[in-house]
Amino acid sequence: MEMEKPRPNALTIPRFILHFSLCLPLSTIFASAQAFDYGDALSKSLLYFEAQRSGRLPYSQRVTWRHHSGLTDGLEQGVDLVGGYYDAGDHVKFGLPMAFTVTMLSWGVVEYAEEIAGAGELEHALEAIKWGTDYFIKAHTSPNVLWAEVGDGDTDHYCWQRPEDMTTSRQAYKIDENNPGSDLAGETAAAMAAAAIVFKKTNPHYAHLLLHHAQQLFEFGDKYRGTYDRSVGVVKSYYASVSGYMDELLWAALWLYKATDNEEYLKYAINKAHCFGGIGWSITEFSWDVKYAGLQIIAAKLLMEEKHKKHNHILQQYKSKAEYYICSCLNKNNGSNNNVDRTPGGLLYVRQWNNMQYVSSAAFLLTVYSDFLRDSQQKLSCHGGIVTPDELLNFAKSQVDYTLGSNPMSLSYLVGYGPNYPTRVHHRGGSIVSYRESKGFIGCTQGYDNWYSNMGPNPNVVVGALVGGPDCQDNFSDQRGNYMQTEACTYNTAPLVGVLAKLNHLDYQNVRTNHNSPLIASY
Repeated sequence: MEMEKPRPNALTIPRFILHFSLCLPLSTIFASAQAFDYGDALSKSLLYFEAQRSGRLPYSQRVTWRHHSGLTDGLEQGVDLVGGYYDAGDHVKFGLPMAFTVTMLSWGVVEYAEEIAGAGELEHALEAIKWGTDYFIKAHTSPNVLWAEVGDGDTDHYCWQRPEDMTTSRQAYKIDENNPGSDLAGETAAAMAAAAIVFKKTNPHYAHLLLHHAQQLFEFGDKYRGTYDRSVGVVKSYYASVSGYMDELLWAALWLYKATDNEEYLKYAINKAHCFGGIGWSITEFSWDVKYAGLQIIAAKLLMEEKHKKHNHILQQYKSKAEYYICSCLNKNNGSNNNVDRTPGGLLYVRQWNNMQYVSSAAFLLTVYSDFLRDSQQKLSCHGGIVTPDELLNFAKSQVDYTLGSNPMSLSYLVGYGPNYPTRVHHRGGSIVSYRESKGFIGCTQGYDNWYSNMGPNPNVVVGALVGGPDCQDNFSDQRGNYMQTEACTYNTAPLVGVLAKLNHLDYQNVRTNHNSPLIASY
């Protein structure tokens, strides 16, 4: 039987720095002369979100091995909670990682809408965002009530079933004035504010609705403070809020400022910069739990605008902390404890469990920051030397290339991409015969007996899923029971969307620039 699977962010060490044995990078062995089709990887990444959909699937559904599921979610509580995303290979709808997924998808579109459109994928990106935000609108049933979770990890993990056959508890849990959850309210506010920016031109009415919810959620989270895992105890073993809620409140304030241009939100991030840790913590990870590096980069980018000069002093401190994170990824901070470890093959290595989430989020932040440096005609000054925007982008690209197959295993960790990828992904729906092919009910333990222990590849390919990835020595075991490495999560893939669009665009530009020779017709 599958074990209970907490997804810890083991931030018990001061300054949120966790290190394993320092591995010297040998990434030069795997030269990225290997050409990757970033456009294909981008298309597959967006397809993954359709595999993770809960609720009534639309006619446009492209992942045809999936069908309707969770159609009574919220019914017992008298609220409609149908929809949203399953976060990983199981069927709990966890609010915090779902909101972070949507924030990152939205940020990708905010930065790289043209590049995503150029690859013909903007409509799919908007659909992926809206599937999440439609659910958040439903889950935010009144100004100070947000439904935090549907189902619970403990009972969910007793069964190995397709989502279409679910027999596990669909109990729903909420935060409210008496049971606060500032981190969850803040992240959901950030997701809706970021999505409001995305939909502003194409769907202004929807954008306005999202902003209305985002502002209410931010006020709720700020007024009734507390971590959501104290109010919703069942989440503690899975998505405990180890970094607290201050990062989410700062993060939400900055996204609301970007969405509204309302000075009050900026003042919040400026005035609370110190006491909420925005300019205090030196961070070496960015994740569904720890938002500091992301918000520090957003704050740093405000320095480009003349109107923010009066806040220059605080924004520069945000920028300094952002650059600590960037330099830590580049291994250019002073002292090994201040840098992110790497595998011998050159992959950023934060921790054993689902490490790829930290790689994709780092690749995104590095890419965004390289654009910022280029646009503001700056270079990055780390303790270990000066870094140009191109060098920064090249390092981000090296992480993506490793992910897509330029690694010691010659394995793409993005499922369905390339000739060689994991075929036994830890994913209930993927590992059991499709409901569309076989509608016969598959019971709770029947799935374990007939499918979980099956040594063959999964019958359904979870295309675009970014699995947990290799260990600190670049080793990977493609076994369904090895969920530390073979389970994928929505927040692993979400940050990749923007980076893949950027790299695809650069490849297209390079082809056009270098294609000076005349075309010769052949008969």
